[in-house]
Amino acid sequence: MGRIVRRILAPALALGAPGLFVVSLLDSSFLSLPELADVLVILMVVRHKDRLILYASTATLGSLLGCLALFYVGLMGGDALVRKRFASSTVDRTLAAFRRHGVMAVLIPSLLPPPAPFKIFVLLAGAARIRATQFALAIAIGRGIRYFLEGLLAIWYGDRAITYVRENGRLVSLEVVALLGAGLVAYILWGKARAAWRR
Repeated sequence: MGRIVRRILAPALALGAPGLFVVSLLDSSFLSLPELADVLVILMVVRHKDRLILYASTATLGSLLGCLALFYVGLMGGDALVRKRFASSTVDRTLAAFRRHGVMAVLIPSLLPPPAPFKIFVLLAGAARIRATQFALAIAIGRGIRYFLEGLLAIWYGDRAITYVRENGRLVSLEVVALLGAGLVAYILWGKARAAWRR
């Protein structure tokens, strides 16, 4: 955790849910505060186990609003921004994939812990012009699962939950992603089979 992030930790913790909301909003939009929202959820739930729903919901809402801000940046000019950094053919294929699987293309990365890249997926979702309601639903589900699981770990393991998340967070996230991926493949195959059966 960086020096700036450590300086923000104490005041955010003192503010409680409002501090968590601001941190998760900023981290999901234009700033990068890696792990801070996750650590805050765990520490706050350790202190007040009865507020698990409040803290996980607050972090989810803050992240959702921050992601929506970045999504609208992508909607207004993300295509040109992305094409400056990546080959045009790659961008075209990626945007096409987002248009086909918009919800899952955002939901899966939203579950991954830092330092997995996430903001690029948010910008691409805007550039692909997927529906804002679909995007918001994917973020709410992904971040909700992530923060509620961290809250439960805080109840089960106390302060050790932070170490647990750091050591096992990526593995657990990849397992959840694998399940979601398997679900997506099954859904696509089922859709193709149903379309073939109707012919």
